[in-house]
Order: sequence, then structure tokens, then C-alpha cells
Amino acid sequence: MDSQNVFDMTVTYEGILAKPMRQRVEALERAMESMPQVDCPIEHHFAPGVYVRQMTMCKDVVLTGAVHKTEHLCILAKGRVHVVNNDEVREYVAPAVIAASKGTKRAITALEDSVWFNIHPTETVDLDKLVEELTESTAEELVGGSKNRQL
Repeated sequence: MDSQNVFDMTVTYEGILAKPMRQRVEALERAMESMPQVDCPIEHHFAPGVYVRQMTMCKDVVLTGAVHKTEHLCILAKGRVHVVNNDEVREYVAPAVIAASKGTKRAITALEDSVWFNIHPTETVDLDKLVEELTESTAEELVGGSKNRQL
């Protein structure tokens, strides 16, 4: 499946397009579980009252994001991506700032090698606690975790 057609799931999931976008992204996530997994390096940065999660994606990587409990900002610092967000697919070209709504399940396709930042207001610095504070996931379910469901 090439990156231009990654969000056209009619071949694999009949009738899926009638479902809400979150269910469609979750179906994509389940389908990706049986595919080869790739490494998207994650770096964590902290400043007073701010947590920044940096992810590097290689071209053609498809991933799904965690559902966040809070509104926050994302920055595409390098590259070009397609982002499925709510009921739309948008293309972003770096540099781009994206406002992320709470409760949204996203899918991202890297159309070029890309660097993505999530920026959250928080005083927490413990990574496991951050995951539970900011998302509906556990640390094991995110990129790098033993139960990763995102790549």
C-alpha cells in the first residue's frame, strides 16, 4: 500500500468508510500490528512546566497516535506528512504548527523523512506517569513499549 493510498481502506475493510474516523484509524492500527515494525526514535525534553516529545519518522512510515486527554500543540519541524484528524486528511509541510484537540485519534504518513514534536503543559517528568496523565494509553502501548500499537 503506497503512502498516497494509505487512508483508502476500502480494499481491506468493506464498509469501514461509513464508520467514524476514530474507528477507521483504530482499524488501521489493528491491521498494522501484523506488519513489520519500524523504529521511530523518540527523544524527551523538559523545561519548567513543559514536556516535549520528539519523534523522527522515515519516509513512508505510517503510524497512529495515542489519544490525548488534553489540547496541545504539535510542530512538524522537518519533512512533509499526511495527517488524518477527525474526518479529514491534511498535508503539512515543515515548518508547521498544528493545534491538537483532546480525544482525537490520528494516523500519520511520512511523505518525507520528518521530525514531529508534541508539546504539553505539565510539571510531571516521570515518563510512565506522563503517558497516563496525557493519554488514554499506557507506556507499554506507545512507540518503544513492549505492547506498541502505533507502528
